[in-house]
Amino acid sequence: MTKDVKLMAEAFDNNATHPLVGHSSEFRATANSRVRATSTPSWGSIIPIVLVHGLAVGLAPWYFTWTGFAVGVASAYVIAPLGINLGYHRLLTHRSLAVPKWLEHVLVAIALLSLEGPPIQWVATHRLHHRWSDEEQDPHSPTRSFFWAHMGWLFVNWQNQLAATTYARDVSRDPFYRWLQVGLRWFAVYVAHVALFWGVAVLGTWWGTGDLAAALHTGASVVVWGVLVRQLYVWHVTWGINSVTHRFGYRSYETSDGSRNNWLLGLLGAGEGWHNNHHHDQASASNWHRPWEIDYTYMLIRLLEVFGLATEVKRPRHERKILSS
Repeated sequence: MTKDVKLMAEAFDNNATHPLVGHSSEFRATANSRVRATSTPSWGSIIPIVLVHGLAVGLAPWYFTWTGFAVGVASAYVIAPLGINLGYHRLLTHRSLAVPKWLEHVLVAIALLSLEGPPIQWVATHRLHHRWSDEEQDPHSPTRSFFWAHMGWLFVNWQNQLAATTYARDVSRDPFYRWLQVGLRWFAVYVAHVALFWGVAVLGTWWGTGDLAAALHTGASVVVWGVLVRQLYVWHVTWGINSVTHRFGYRSYETSDGSRNNWLLGLLGAGEGWHNNHHHDQASASNWHRPWEIDYTYMLIRLLEVFGLATEVKRPRHERKILSS
């Protein structure tokens, strides 16, 4: 076991269910005070963000095919909703449902294909956002600037080991997630899926047409449109939840932050853009509070529930009150 894994394994309390339960007030205060950005550039974020933007914008016009475009659209509405929305967000971060451990690991593996970091880091970031929403310690607080909330916060180092193991200690109990957190293991999963997309596209086209040049072009198109362009789309929709939905939209509930429901991101984000609903009732597996607030991610959760793969699904607060009355 590496030193980093040992640190994470020792950083949580086996009897605690909340990230900060089980720690002294002094420890919590120390953890909270140390969670803030520094002036150190985060090259681990800057390099992939610049590369993906540059390659996608530069290559997309030259490698457009309907096959690549279809793969991009299909993967955007499979990978992000199942992985980021359901796996990272509603399952790991908020524990809004329970699934078998094997399925949880599959959903986390799918989330890695969106290139948003390993699960412990992602969960800690989002819990920090809820703990300090729109305040200085919020990692992507919109009070600094719209750009900061959208993507600027990714360009600097802010999260130390203490913050990650404090705010995601329950997630850190899982050896698989600790293993992913070390080095670039989580990134290797992303690279493997790029190779798989390319290989299937090349072999499938070559087998169907017998034209190797056409097969290589299709393979490049699937990588450019099915991975890079899709990556940009998923990133900016995810980042838009942090920036746009804290500035623009309507508020159905009075919360302590500036969260809003945004029509565009509600649809593009597969239900995540009904952000005021989420901040009002973070424990809920659903953001679908009004008929038009369609929550595609919740549809997926309900489908898993029908097949017996999701249990303990937490309904919205207004539904819970009706059921308990």
